[in-house]
Formats: sequence, C-alpha cells, structure tokens
Amino acid sequence: MAKKLVIKVTAGADAPERCSQAFTVAAVAAASGVEVSLWLTGESSWFALPGRAAEFALPHAAPLPDLIDGIRAAGGRITLCTQCAARREITEKDVLGGVRIAGAQVFVSEIMTDGVQAVVY
Repeated sequence: MAKKLVIKVTAGADAPERCSQAFTVAAVAAASGVEVSLWLTGESSWFALPGRAAEFALPHAAPLPDLIDGIRAAGGRITLCTQCAARREITEKDVLGGVRIAGAQVFVSEIMTDGVQAVVY
C-alpha cells in the first residue's frame, strides 16, 4: 500500500461525477489510514470556500461537505492551487480552515516522494 496518495481534482460542478469520485476516493483512503493530499484545481477550486461544497449535489453520492470533513478529520491535507486561486480572486483569508494555498513546486515535491501514488480527476 502506498504511504501517501496525492489526488488532483480539476472538475467541479462542470463534471460532477469526476468531482465526486475524487473526493470520495480521498475520503475513503484517509479513513483507511492512508496519508492523503487533495489538490483543488480548476473548477474544484470553489470548494475551498465556506459553503460552496454544500451547493454541490449528485444523486447517489455522498455530500461533499461530509467528504471534506472526513478527509480533514483523518488528517488529510487539502490544498488550493495558487494560480487557480488567483484567477478566482480567492485568498488565504477566504478559504476553509486548514486549507492551504500552494503551487506547482509543492505539488511536484509531493508526487516525487518515494511511496507516493498520484491520481488526477
């Protein structure tokens, strides 16, 4: 089993199934004891803001706020892409508690570590 799972989600309400899959995999992995790093990029960037995940709905899928809470409760890290945040005028003072804003250098550093598995949705 991988020591760490890095998931980059690019989809939001524009591709709800891909979006939900990414958050579900991250939450299940975190609950299973895997170290999880979930990166919000593109349209998923909006879910770094308070209340935005509650607006997302997909039939037969777990609610996004519950998945986010599960990831955070299990010690998973959620990161908002620097450029994606800037394009949406999102700053550190705007995001959910515990969400960091970081860029490509940090992402590459995370995925190039031994024992890391990376998945992009």
